[in-house]
Amino acid sequence: MLLAILLPPLSMILNGHILKGILCFILQVTLIGWIPAAIWAVVSRSQDLAEKRHQETLRVLAEQGRA
Repeated sequence: MLLAILLPPLSMILNGHILKGILCFILQVTLIGWIPAAIWAVVSRSQDLAEKRHQETLRVLAEQGRA
């Protein structure tokens, strides 16, 4: 999460969002764009983690349904 705040474009690229990372870098280069870029990276990271938890829950439920 600290990486998403300090280096938003790098955080997005490491999470597999190459195009978003490039756009975030362009936004961060502007003087007022760094704060929105950091917020965008944190929200994106949170959504990725929520999606991962959701997929894990669906996998567990599917395994329980087979048993």
